[in-house]
Amino acid sequence: MVLAAGGGRRYGGPKALVRHDDGRLLVERAVATLREGGCTRIVVVLGAESARVRDEAQLGDARLVDNPAWKSGMGSSLRVGLAAVAEAETEADAVAVAVLLVDTPGIGPDAVARLLAAADSGSKALVTASYQGKRGHPVILGRDHWAGVSTLATADVGARAYLVAHADQVQAVPCEDIADDTDLDVPPEQ
Repeated sequence: MVLAAGGGRRYGGPKALVRHDDGRLLVERAVATLREGGCTRIVVVLGAESARVRDEAQLGDARLVDNPAWKSGMGSSLRVGLAAVAEAETEADAVAVAVLLVDTPGIGPDAVARLLAAADSGSKALVTASYQGKRGHPVILGRDHWAGVSTLATADVGARAYLVAHADQVQAVPCEDIADDTDLDVPPEQ
């Protein structure tokens, strides 16, 4: 799941529509990262300028869902995405979901693959990438946790409150050797 609904207020526009150094839109890059990392079905949660993202982005067979409450923060996008995965007939057999933020281009397929390999507990999985001992993205959420994550996901907190409350179940997988989860908050200086 790619969370790509934000308006990018500090960036100057939706980050989903920002072109990365490789020429692709950040949303295209995030979808490719999940796909190349081993995810078989991808949901992209859109919000700000969703019609424009749909028109401009080449996302293949990714399922696009809209978050009408995108202005309330990442928590609502996570809830919308989890509901879309849980409700879809074709997703009924999904036991876990990998969550990637659209504005973390330093995370590549290797990090996703490493987390998926570590998520051997299936529907009970709670796996996060870690960077110098701090939890980061991507995050793998097993189906058994979706309802709890949705309950606690508010504002820009996302799954953080749930992960803190279930810290004894969270498996942190070091990824600093293959990824950088720094998010793009503001455009690079010209």
